[in-house]
Amino acid sequence: MSPDLRHEIRQRRPFESLQQEAYLNLARTHAGLEEALERVLAGHAVTQQQYNVLRILRGAPPEGLARNEIRDRLLTRMPDVTRLLDRMEAAGLVTRERSAEDRRQTATRLTRKGRRVVDALDAPVAEEHRRRLAHLSEKQLHELVGLLTLARTPP
Repeated sequence: MSPDLRHEIRQRRPFESLQQEAYLNLARTHAGLEEALERVLAGHAVTQQQYNVLRILRGAPPEGLARNEIRDRLLTRMPDVTRLLDRMEAAGLVTRERSAEDRRQTATRLTRKGRRVVDALDAPVAEEHRRRLAHLSEKQLHELVGLLTLARTPP
């Protein structure tokens, strides 16, 4: 069995509560998973936020999505989606077009390059997920998903 979090972070005192230990375990696990995924994405010159947008737009309707729709679907909230989309447009990953009916609305769509990048990442990202979680049984994975869902649900 792998060492517990106290040992891993070299903490001598017990945690203040079981809730604190669980929370810190989540934070440490999240950091490790993010670092590993960043290494996979770096080979394709995209960040996790950009990859998330590419995935969202790949599943979007042909007319694309407005900035706020993208923002609401992001896995991690970010304050400035406009700048993220600006950088992605400059890199040729997305295109934006103002609506003729409502000039306040701008539709964002994948470019061919953006589609190639997100499609090329499917296998390496799936492999990273398998590499990190393959040691858990299907039952354990279902339990983990259920527990994480409960942790995100307000009391």
